[in-house]
Amino acid sequence: MLVTSIPQYIQGVTNAKVDLTTTDVTVLYTAPSETDFNSSIVNSILVSNDSGSADTITVTITDTADAIFSLFKVKAVAANTTIELLTKDLILQSGEIIKVTAATANRLHVVASVQELTKTRISTSAVL
Repeated sequence: MLVTSIPQYIQGVTNAKVDLTTTDVTVLYTAPSETDFNSSIVNSILVSNDSGSADTITVTITDTADAIFSLFKVKAVAANTTIELLTKDLILQSGEIIKVTAATANRLHVVASVQELTKTRISTSAVL
């Protein structure tokens, strides 16, 4: 996704991964908050249940003012399956945090595919 009125360059791509070994709220991904970064695009959030029992997951975004917004509240994940939570890209602003919570420990793994965008072109290559 490109917003033509704002200069944006893909600075990096990453997979944020977490094994939910507890029922505590767990940070999955934090959008960079450095001055050069202006947003991140989450292309995919996969949840895999590697147990023989169904479970649920809750996914939230915390903004820079610590307000919490629910994305998925007690979303069902069948036993021994993987589900894709997103049907469209999810945009995060600088410093926003995706957090996940499992209903039961040691059943769910979460992987998010993310593109990080900068306002200026940052070259790490010796060849421009």
